[in-house]
Amino acid sequence: MKKPAWVVDKERNRKVEAKETIWLFGLHAVRDALLNPRREKLRLIVTKNALDKLAEAVAASGMEPEVVDPRKFSAPIDEGSVHQGAALEARPLDWGSLADVAISGQGAPLVVLLDRVTDPHNVGAVLRSAEVFGARAVIAPRHHSAPETGALAKTASGALERQPYLRVTNLSDAMAELKDAGYVLIGLDGAVETPLAAALAGAGTRPVALVMGAEGPGLREKTRETCDVLARIPAAGGFGSLNVSNAAAVSLYAAVTR
Repeated sequence: MKKPAWVVDKERNRKVEAKETIWLFGLHAVRDALLNPRREKLRLIVTKNALDKLAEAVAASGMEPEVVDPRKFSAPIDEGSVHQGAALEARPLDWGSLADVAISGQGAPLVVLLDRVTDPHNVGAVLRSAEVFGARAVIAPRHHSAPETGALAKTASGALERQPYLRVTNLSDAMAELKDAGYVLIGLDGAVETPLAAALAGAGTRPVALVMGAEGPGLREKTRETCDVLARIPAAGGFGSLNVSNAAAVSLYAAVTR
């Protein structure tokens, strides 16, 4: 029997992902990755100075580092990257399914969904805030989102190793699955009247999913329609706008303190 096209595509994507590697860089990102037993580590390039600072983590990982001259740092990362003399080749983390992590996982019944947020610095900052406030996961579509990269890991300052970052095939399907599990989906939109506090109050004690769009385009129409309620973060000034990472931090704080 011929397999459906979607099954073939899914299997092909899994094979590609199994071969994919990323380069993490910077002392914080590399140290946390070395100490993460979930992370498959392949190659470590360091300067003597960086190795001295990472000695305990390197020993714990069991890796054999390649010590290089700082003037000839050979890791294949962007020339302008602030690597601090440390770069680690590794495989992306596999956090499992949405049901395992967001529905029955550890932490508060609180998740963040990112609709086409492609800037790795914004996503890294969202991961950091999600970890601070105990969210179960940050969820984004597999396409048109920020992949797991060195720049994202460095901005996340270690949170990438501990905070689940799930990239799903279809964001609307993931939202529907969360709804079925009892989550209230609150979409952030600065143009609506309902304040975030009122939306959170309406959610009562139910799990909450905060849905955020990219700066400029905001939430796509399909994403807006799938949300249970749209809400805004009240602003006192005339400018009245936060970037997505700042909005996520404010919203997460509001959700955990409601």
